[in-house]
Amino acid sequence: MPVTTAALSYAHQGPFVLADVEVDDPAPGEILVRIEASGICHTDLVNRVAGKSDRPVLLGHEGAGVVETVGPEVTSVRPGDRVVLTFRHCGACPNCEAGRPAYCRKAARLNNFGARADGSARVTVAGRVVLDGFFGQSSLAGYALTHADNTVVVDPDTDPVIAAPLGCGFQTGAGAVLNVLRPRPDSALVVFGAGAVGLAGVLAARAVDVATVIVVEPSAVRRALAESLGVSAALDPADDPVGAIRTLTGGGADCALDTTGRPSVLADAVAALAVGGAAVAVGLGTGVPDIDIRDLVMRGKSVHGCLEGDSIPATFIPYLLELHAGGRFPIERLVTAFPYRDVNATLQQQHSGEVIKPVLTW
Repeated sequence: MPVTTAALSYAHQGPFVLADVEVDDPAPGEILVRIEASGICHTDLVNRVAGKSDRPVLLGHEGAGVVETVGPEVTSVRPGDRVVLTFRHCGACPNCEAGRPAYCRKAARLNNFGARADGSARVTVAGRVVLDGFFGQSSLAGYALTHADNTVVVDPDTDPVIAAPLGCGFQTGAGAVLNVLRPRPDSALVVFGAGAVGLAGVLAARAVDVATVIVVEPSAVRRALAESLGVSAALDPADDPVGAIRTLTGGGADCALDTTGRPSVLADAVAALAVGGAAVAVGLGTGVPDIDIRDLVMRGKSVHGCLEGDSIPATFIPYLLELHAGGRFPIERLVTAFPYRDVNATLQQQHSGEVIKPVLTW
């Protein structure tokens, strides 16, 4: 039963608290992973719910590290394997069997916080139970208990700092482009939002030689970064982006990726499409977009929702790492590593926009 440091959350708006926690030995079907790096994603922050005073929350769903030990019944990994951690799925429901594990019918139960089936604790602090199990990992700690379905073996030479965000954020942006939109080389793609997800989508499009990639982003710093990554244009949303996109593309984009979760932005994404174009929304926002139904029908446009890049992580994450190794997916340009003890200062830099994808190292 290893003792390690974890970044615990006691309140929705409060700072993370570093504490020594005990992580249980793996039960049947579980894998103990020594965490080397864990990305911080917007999903972590919105799920920083306040629990009871004696039950802090342990977040983290972009872990990468090395398998320490495995529990009974585990045959897919072995101690010493370098792994990337991602979302859980049952592998047996109709959606999983159809190759769409992000839409597993048991996803809510498998990826939300929760105890083991027998009620035993996986993680405790000073003898008290920690609310863990987030995305089947809770990786903001030096060790995490995972499962075969969300533990992806990668090359032993893989840099965990670069690989960790592939578990969610980078997988989401890249997958939305490569698995859902599937732009042709002669296509025009517009990405709304130049954060970690949006820029991963940009890099994925560049990796498959999409001719025209346009970014719409309010931050001048992030627009400059997008330009340095090779986009055709970086637009300020305050300057009529729909009209500018139509002008730049000669009538409209073939496909659009909205990462913002804002209804008005999704409406702009659809309006900016050419005849037969497709928009994909990945941001978990609220509200109803003002979309012109006549435009949607008469111009044959389509709108898709997309979770986790609609990918099969066991094959997609290694594929993205192959692209990175070949210099075609330079996600290192988006990553900034911080020691885990600086977690709260790291969040401030992320909030200010100074950092695209923060990754904590243990």
